Amino acid sequence: MTGFFVSIFRRLERDVPKILHLATPILLGQLAVITFGVMDTAMTARFSTDDLAALGMASSIFISVYVGLTGILSALNSIGGQLFGAKKFPEIGEDTRQTLWLAMGTSIVGIFVLLHPGAFIALGDVSPAIEEKARLYLKILAFGTPGTMIMRTYMAFHNAISKPKVITQLQVVGLCLKVPLNYLFIFGGFGIPAMGGPGCAIASVIVQWFWVISVTTLICTQSMYKPFGIFSKFSLPNWPRIWNILKLGAPIGFSYLIEVTSFAFMALFIARFGTSVLAGHQIIANMGTVLYMIPLSLSIATMTVISQHLGAKQTFEAEQVGWSAVIFITSVSVGLGIIVWFLQDFLLDLYAPKPEARLMAEKLFIFIAIYQMADALQVAAAFILRGYRVAFWPMLIYAGSLWGVGLLGGYLMAFNHLPFVPEYFHGAAGFWTGNSISLVIAACLLLTLFKFTARRIAQKGVELPL
Repeated sequence: MTGFFVSIFRRLERDVPKILHLATPILLGQLAVITFGVMDTAMTARFSTDDLAALGMASSIFISVYVGLTGILSALNSIGGQLFGAKKFPEIGEDTRQTLWLAMGTSIVGIFVLLHPGAFIALGDVSPAIEEKARLYLKILAFGTPGTMIMRTYMAFHNAISKPKVITQLQVVGLCLKVPLNYLFIFGGFGIPAMGGPGCAIASVIVQWFWVISVTTLICTQSMYKPFGIFSKFSLPNWPRIWNILKLGAPIGFSYLIEVTSFAFMALFIARFGTSVLAGHQIIANMGTVLYMIPLSLSIATMTVISQHLGAKQTFEAEQVGWSAVIFITSVSVGLGIIVWFLQDFLLDLYAPKPEARLMAEKLFIFIAIYQMADALQVAAAFILRGYRVAFWPMLIYAGSLWGVGLLGGYLMAFNHLPFVPEYFHGAAGFWTGNSISLVIAACLLLTLFKFTARRIAQKGVELPL
């Protein structure tokens, strides 16, 4: 037994530094971006409860659109990582150009949905005032959609070549811009009227286009990008290459969509319980999103390391890194859950919500601490599988667990459609309970799939579909 734990420790000692080397800048960048949402929530909470409720609804709709479409583009991370491991640098440049074409196509879809959100808003059954603010928020974000898609492509490229620090530095600069812009457009000033929640969207769009212009300039002028030749020539859409990206990207995007809509629709249904309940849910959801950035960043880094090992035909090392990541990421998330539980009063004070919203947030706080481990396990396993270019079966697993068990089961508990369900699980708590159970199921199935995938690849060898 002692030898077993020594073996695990040595494996972690060898593999974790590889992951942390990439994960640290990714995490800093993710936290910078997620701080956008924290600031939006905290500042809007001080403006009005109605604006906070509108922000919660609108951001749920936007996130559903964003993750689904950008998930398609994130396939470049795994594809580019394997090409980088195989030292096929010009091929990475060509796949990046084709992903940018794909980004333009996804932008059109995103703009259309954001300008026509009626079907999503109807699920919430909110007041006309809240609906008007939510529609305005989404309409403003539509102008930033092309920039969002381009930036996501740039992020996937930089992660694939192990250069995430470039993006991180710009994300931190963007955060510094976001703070004053938020104050200006939410509360008004210099002749600009106070816009409340929709003001957050204007600030976000400005920062988004600043990022795109900055990264494009760097790629065109810095010598480190020359081996890839991203803009050294013009490429028309190459449909076989685009199809290769879509074969991996479409299931990833749909998995993202399932994962986020299962959570976003919670907000739309919870809106039926009243503005205060929705506002309290929004605070807890925002905290949970911040915590999620840590296992997410570690998982993205793990996917990159695994992709590079597979590109270099190092199948055994790829599997070892995967299991090391599962152990490490889960341990980190359990620790986070414990820490957050003891700091709940301090964290709620940071949002300074209205008394009725805080009361609801306190009731739901237990779920942030509980579901951290399951959430960490499922995201780690999912990204490991994406490193292996396995995305179709995870998509089906997500659909069955998160939609079937999480959203449907949560709905039945929340609205008291199941017998013998304690009253505590009626209302918003029912949705959070269903979501937590669904994450446990997804984690178990994804880890099993990783085990069999790694063994199959190790036995047959790696054949890259380049």
